Amino acid sequence: MKDYRELEMDFMDNVPSPQIDRREFLKLGSGIFVLFTVGDFSTLAEAQQAQRSLPTDFNALLRIGEDGRVSCYTGKIEMGQGVNTSLAQMIADELDVQLDVVDMVMGDTDLCPYDRGTFGSLTTRSFGQSLRAAGAEARRVLLELASEQLKLPMETLGTENGQVFDKSNRNNRVPYARLTQGKRIERRLSQAAIKKMPSEFKVMNKPVNRRDAIEKVTGKAHYSADIQLPGMLYARILRPPAHGAKLTSVDLSGARKMKDVVVVHEGDFVAVLHKYPDVAEQALAAIQATFGASPSKTDDVTIFDHLLSVAGPEQVVSKEGDLPTGESASKSVIERTYLDGYKAHAPIEPHAAVANLEGSKMTVWASTQTPFPLKEEIIRELGFSPENVRVLTPYLGGGFGGKSRNLQAVEAARLAKLTGKPVQVAWTRQEEFFYDAFRPAAVVKIRSGITASGAMSFWDYSVYFAGQRGSQHFYTIPHHSTRSFSAAPGKDAHPFATGPWRAPANNTNTFARESQIDIMAAEAGRDPLEFRLNHLPEGNIKEVLRAAAKKFGWKPAKGPSGRGYGIACGVDAGTFVATIAGVAVDKATGDVKVKRVVCAQDMGLVVNPAGATIQMEGCIMMGLGYTLKEDVRFKNGAILDENFDTYEIPLFSWLPKIETVLMEKKEADPQGGGEPAIITMGGAIANAIYDAIGVRVFQLPITPERIREALAKK
Repeated sequence: MKDYRELEMDFMDNVPSPQIDRREFLKLGSGIFVLFTVGDFSTLAEAQQAQRSLPTDFNALLRIGEDGRVSCYTGKIEMGQGVNTSLAQMIADELDVQLDVVDMVMGDTDLCPYDRGTFGSLTTRSFGQSLRAAGAEARRVLLELASEQLKLPMETLGTENGQVFDKSNRNNRVPYARLTQGKRIERRLSQAAIKKMPSEFKVMNKPVNRRDAIEKVTGKAHYSADIQLPGMLYARILRPPAHGAKLTSVDLSGARKMKDVVVVHEGDFVAVLHKYPDVAEQALAAIQATFGASPSKTDDVTIFDHLLSVAGPEQVVSKEGDLPTGESASKSVIERTYLDGYKAHAPIEPHAAVANLEGSKMTVWASTQTPFPLKEEIIRELGFSPENVRVLTPYLGGGFGGKSRNLQAVEAARLAKLTGKPVQVAWTRQEEFFYDAFRPAAVVKIRSGITASGAMSFWDYSVYFAGQRGSQHFYTIPHHSTRSFSAAPGKDAHPFATGPWRAPANNTNTFARESQIDIMAAEAGRDPLEFRLNHLPEGNIKEVLRAAAKKFGWKPAKGPSGRGYGIACGVDAGTFVATIAGVAVDKATGDVKVKRVVCAQDMGLVVNPAGATIQMEGCIMMGLGYTLKEDVRFKNGAILDENFDTYEIPLFSWLPKIETVLMEKKEADPQGGGEPAIITMGGAIANAIYDAIGVRVFQLPITPERIREALAKK
């Protein structure tokens, strides 16, 4: 059975084991080095057992240099989630240094050890914990060195502000920089070091402004498309009109007549390049090309029947009790089908890359969540040796899972190799929509029952093509079964690429589950909050629901109450979340205005409360999009939405009043914060719409047209 990371991990399954020459990563001069291996796993046991595609020596390192600066070298990347700040906070606290002396060196395959990629809200909860232990180990080494230099026992020494001091005479102290001069000390973190207790935190669990904030709001931050190299050419590539359409003929004479235009034609790969991007665009328009028809025959309406027709054998996710027994005990049986269409990642920054070949060395700057897997792709596709490929990762203007694919970077490297010139490939918005690995369309079927006393008696849940993440319920139901379905062997499910999309699978699963729970509450004649609390065990999920209800000021009422209030709960990335939304619905037009959202989250230790709040607010806003508007329209392999004029994402005018609650759990391990708050938006708003107007829409997005259709059938 796959776990909650299944979609993020799937795209990594065929990545070969990295070949690491550890000496290359340690040509960093003198200092104290703590080398450690960390996998993207939720428990230490998993990390110890899972050595597939991880180096056995180390895949991250911490260095304290002769200048007293602290550097962390990691293959993780910064794409707006704020980990270059929160990880630095962890190091600073464990080492007792100021935050501004910590440098994060991220996503450089020549300087950083191998890493699978940045996805699944794993960076803080998995990598961060090992990083804290490495900081604690480094602090212990510094105390050992100071003990020798000051001729004092270690237990009499303390640390603060990058110095070791004598507890009995605080003026007797030595800076870290002096302790590391002329020395090279390597330590491997083989067991958990003694990390600080929450009562000792000085930097963690304190709100800190993001380190990249000024760069980004002033426009100084550099992204891949901002890289300018001498002699660089801008590339435009011939694209098919539909997925699966093959090039049958091409006339390049018009482009070849244009001055200084470089034309590349290699098989089906056709590109034009020029030192000015607009001229390259003109050259592309001068190409005469013919493509065959796409073999795809589905569209955004027929896709759901198609998915059900190609579904393979079930995978049992969880099962307990006996469904027929539960059904026989039911006064009411409720059966519903929930649909969810394809969603585009639609990042502000389209995929971009710059590639430069100098001698035999290929260097690529790319907007990617997976720099090391990208390096492997270039090695495999273009025949370079590992030591001759370097990938650097500038800031990403949003990833959301979509930048785990690296087609644009491989294209740039291919063109740089063929032309001998630096090349930039920056996708247009049209290309971004066409080549996006969309969030998969999915179907969820639920049969459930309640007894005469209003208790949930059975739960029969089947999810098709979304994935298992978030499919397991957390309610007290004596008889339940959850199954997941993917494509049968030899069957094609989707007409184009699909992949992880912020909290993959969980958005669809939470929408379906929480909608069904609300229907059951209404059938039982219960207040939806009361119904949930009555069926939740004591613990995290019940606590966050109570916290959200308190913040919202919830007053009990049976639905539909006309107030427009909706609830949804969920679990993602180790974090428990509850959301309550308030909406207003115009029955004449079907327009929905989300007026207020309260979200409570238990994510264990909150490393940076300011950053966590920003992530929650971003999730809530992004969640409005997939809930109310975002839907990829397509037909016979052609994408009909090519820009934001038809594919609507949330606008500032949509902004509701957002209130967030972070549970105080300093003693607990930190959990993921980049995705959980988005999973409950679909369910909370769907339930709020029902509470407002008494009709329910079973397909996302809940558009005005679908609301009007539901009202017409009422």
